[in-house]
Amino acid sequence: MKILIKNAIIVNEGKQLPGSVLIENEQIAEIFEGNDESILPEQADQTVDASGMYLLPGVIDDHVHFREPGLTHKADMESESRAAAAGGVTSFMDMPNVNPLTTNLENLEEKFRLASEKSRVNYSFFFGATNNNADQLPQLDPKKICGVKLFMGSSTGNMLVDQKEALYEVFRKSPMLIMTHCEDSGIISQNLNRCKELYGEDPSVEHHPEIRSEEACYRSSELAVSLARETGARLHIAHISTAHELDLLSNEGLDNAYSGHTCKQITGEACVAHLMYTQDDYKTLGTRIKCNPAIKTSTDRDALRQALTDGRIDVVGTDHAPHLLQEKNGGCVKAVSGMPMVQFSLNCMLELADQGILPLERVVDLMAHGPATLFDISRRGFIRKGYFADLVLVQPEQPWTVTTDCILSKCGWSPLEGHTFNWKVKYTFCNGHLLYQNGQIDEQYRGKALTFER
Repeated sequence: MKILIKNAIIVNEGKQLPGSVLIENEQIAEIFEGNDESILPEQADQTVDASGMYLLPGVIDDHVHFREPGLTHKADMESESRAAAAGGVTSFMDMPNVNPLTTNLENLEEKFRLASEKSRVNYSFFFGATNNNADQLPQLDPKKICGVKLFMGSSTGNMLVDQKEALYEVFRKSPMLIMTHCEDSGIISQNLNRCKELYGEDPSVEHHPEIRSEEACYRSSELAVSLARETGARLHIAHISTAHELDLLSNEGLDNAYSGHTCKQITGEACVAHLMYTQDDYKTLGTRIKCNPAIKTSTDRDALRQALTDGRIDVVGTDHAPHLLQEKNGGCVKAVSGMPMVQFSLNCMLELADQGILPLERVVDLMAHGPATLFDISRRGFIRKGYFADLVLVQPEQPWTVTTDCILSKCGWSPLEGHTFNWKVKYTFCNGHLLYQNGQIDEQYRGKALTFER
């Protein structure tokens, strides 16, 4: 089937230009620059007139929790991949803290099987490191698995790796990138005990950044960087939340970003929630924005925003972590941490672009080119001839407000309810298939497993 997307503004590899794209057999067959329709093919099975719209590579979200298997009362691969498609996300990388944990090869294969049956978009899965499974890491297939996830701090799912020798072995033996959750559990425990003494057994959520403090984040990230430098491992620090942690990162950017691979050893991810909110927002949004690491000060948020354009932050993900709304009841102890964000992440970043925080081209760098380059994803993340046609058409000046009836995540809520966006996702193409169109999803389509050029 041939699909022609014509009259778009193509945003790709640092440029904006008018043009059209021909899709054939899942791939980008041709890219036509300019508005001269006489150069376009005369026949196509379907034509999409993208006048007034921007054509971007599909978003690659390197950090989601789709909750399957074992936690499917909150979310599952089917529901969350539908939400992803509606948000222009064409590929995701899912975390291992499910039930059973993705900490052995058998459980990893089961997740791939489930995704092949259920996921609307493309997928890969992290293998979870533990205190005693480092010997399995050399058995992982680097061409199939996106990376190793290492929880160096308290986490949902009891996957804390806190033994120094075990940490060293993970860094030494991993055949691929290690993505770390960095918070020092000892510091968190001390802070929690102090807050309980002052505010009771379940301190109000406003105290969450006191408990999961800047020091807890920095000390753990500092240790991860030290281990990476000692062993030569590739390190990707997830959901950086403090200005201080940014001092651990270089501003060189991803080397050879448009060549599809990187030589940068230590990289950083920012998540949408830490770019959108500050601790002042706990007053109105409460535990809806409770996440780990905690949302912190406006100074931290502003530093993260600055790092989006100076090379210290390499990718933007969501840490999409849905829970039922009743599970968010309570304070720092009783309310669970995490929020659903995958459906609205691109909208949030386009809003920051409108505010002058970063150029539109940089949004594409951070959400498509960067993840593809960092993880060495094969033929995705760019609008290039011969690449898979993972594409999203977005239209500006289309105000709309987030309401419960438009939320596709299974949990049924969002901290963004009531928020009005100026950009709207109109079409999402996955592997050349028109998956999402003006609010409708093709329920029959299934995505593909990502592959990696390592």
